[in-house]
Amino acid sequence: MRFSRLPPSDAEGCILAHSIRLSIGKLPKGRILTGQDIEALAATGVTEITAVRLDPGDLLEDEAASAISAAFLPGAFRLSAAATGRVNVHSTVNGLFTVDRDLVDALNGIDPAITLATLADYVAVRAGDMIATVKIIPLAVSGAKVAEAVKLLGQVPAFSVEPFTAHRVTLVATELPSLKTSVMEKTARLLERRLAASGSHLDREIRVPHDEARLATELKDLVEGDAPGLIVIFGASAVADPEDVIPAAIRAAGGHVERVGMPVDPGNLLVLGRIGSIPVIGAPGCARSPKENGFDWVLNRILAGEQPSGRDISRMGVGGLLGEIPERPRPRETASAQAGTISIGALLLAAGQSRRMGGSGSHKLLSTFEGEPLVRRSAKRLLAAGLAPVVAVTGHRRGDIEAAFDELALTVVFNPDYESGMASSLQAGLSLPALNRCDGVVVMLADMPAVTADHLRRMMAAFRKAGGQAVVRAVHEGKRGNPVILPKSTFPDVQSLRGDVGARAVIENCGLPTVDVEIGAAAHVDVDTVEAVIAAGGHLEAKGDG
Repeated sequence: MRFSRLPPSDAEGCILAHSIRLSIGKLPKGRILTGQDIEALAATGVTEITAVRLDPGDLLEDEAASAISAAFLPGAFRLSAAATGRVNVHSTVNGLFTVDRDLVDALNGIDPAITLATLADYVAVRAGDMIATVKIIPLAVSGAKVAEAVKLLGQVPAFSVEPFTAHRVTLVATELPSLKTSVMEKTARLLERRLAASGSHLDREIRVPHDEARLATELKDLVEGDAPGLIVIFGASAVADPEDVIPAAIRAAGGHVERVGMPVDPGNLLVLGRIGSIPVIGAPGCARSPKENGFDWVLNRILAGEQPSGRDISRMGVGGLLGEIPERPRPRETASAQAGTISIGALLLAAGQSRRMGGSGSHKLLSTFEGEPLVRRSAKRLLAAGLAPVVAVTGHRRGDIEAAFDELALTVVFNPDYESGMASSLQAGLSLPALNRCDGVVVMLADMPAVTADHLRRMMAAFRKAGGQAVVRAVHEGKRGNPVILPKSTFPDVQSLRGDVGARAVIENCGLPTVDVEIGAAAHVDVDTVEAVIAAGGHLEAKGDG
C-alpha cells in the first residue's frame, strides 16, 4: 500500500485517504475513486488529493476485517458487518467471557495494522454485549499478514462465552442477636438478583444459629436430602480464621475447604469449599451489597459450569482491587435491577435539511403546532416524560432550531457533518458521556407531532420491565414506527454506522429481543412535506422567518 499526494487525474482506482466536500456532495474517506469522481474533482478545481494505491495482494480494510473475524472458531457470539475496517463481536448468551491472552497478544504482534481488542478474562456478559472488536487501522493491509492472522485464529479459540446454566441454590444464613432480620431479607433479595442472569433460582432459605455444630448438621441434611446445585452461606459474623464457624462446619459436614480468603477487595473474607459434588461458598459480608465484589467472581465461574480451585482464587489479585473505583459499573445489579434504577436518556434528532418541503422555503421543524415550533414541542414532550438527560442534535439552520429550545432543560449538540445523513447525528449524540452512560436511550425524530409524553412513558415502562435488555419500538397495528429505545449494549454498533441510515440494521442484528408498544397512528405520523404539516394540524413557518 502506497500513501501519497497526487493529482486527481492520476487517482482513478485509488482509495481516498481523507473526505472531500464538493458542491455536489461529499466524497467519503475510503472511497475507491471512479472516473466520474475524477471529473467532479477537476470541475471543482481540486488539484491535489491524498490517496492510497494498493500493492499486489493488499486487501481493503473491510475485506481484511471480515476475513480475520470469520476465522474465529465457532462459539456463542455473532459478528457485525464490517464497516470502516471494524467488525464487532457480540455475545449471544448470558455467560462468562474467557480469553486466551497469549493468542490475542500474538495476533496483535503480527502487524500494527491488525488489531484485536477484547474484554478482560472472566467477565460476566449478557446476550447482546460487545465482547471483542477487530479493527484494521489503515485503509488496506497486506493479504499475507491477514492470512497469517487467519491461520493463527484457526488453531485454538481466541475467546469464548461459556453459557450460564440454571442452578437450584440454597441460602443458609447464620443468626446472631446483633444481626437485624431486615438485613437477612435484603441479602436474600440481592442473591436472587445475582442468580437471575443464569436462570438460577433460590429454592429455599434456611436460618440457623451462628454455631459450628448446628451449621454442620444443617449442611449434612442438605446434601443427604434433595441436594441443591449450590449452597451459599451468609454468616452473621465475618470469618476471622481458617478454623472459624463456616470453614469448620464445611469440614465437619464431610466436605473439603478449598480456600479461606481471596486477593480481591472487597471480597477478602470469602470461603470456598465442596461437600461431595456440591460447591459451597461462604459469602463475604460485602456480598450483602449490590456492588461488584469477589463473591461475584467466584459465583459466576460456578454458574458457568467451572469448578474453581484454591489456586484459581489465588490468581485473582491482578485487577482485584475494586473498592477504590467508585465509578465502576454494577452489571449484575443493573441487569436485573428494580425498574426504577434503570436510567433512560433521550436523543432528539433535529439536524435534517427539510429537503422534501419543496420550494416553500419553510423548515418543517419550525412549523408551529398549537402555537409553538414543532421541534420545541417534541423536546418538551421528552422532558415531560421524565427522560434525563435529553440531548438534541442540530445541524441545518442551527441558529433557528437552537433558538426554539430557549430556556428548556436540555443539552444541544451541533453536528457539523449533518449533510452526510442520520448516522452522523446518532454518533454526535451518543458521543456525549452523560447520554452514553445511560442504560437506554429514546431515539426520537423531531418531526413527529403526535407522539405524546404518555406514549413515551409507556415505552419507558416496557424497557424497564425488560430489565433494560430489549429494544423497545413504537408500533401501530403491528407495523414498526418511531420512536425507539436502544439498550446500552447497542451503542457501539450505532456509533459505527455511516451515511443516511438509522439504527434499523443494528436493531435487527443485535441479538436482543424487541418489545413492541402500540401507540396508535402517532408511530407513523411524521411531517416531511408541506401537505403533511397541514394535514397534521400544523402551520408553516411564517414567511421571512429564519
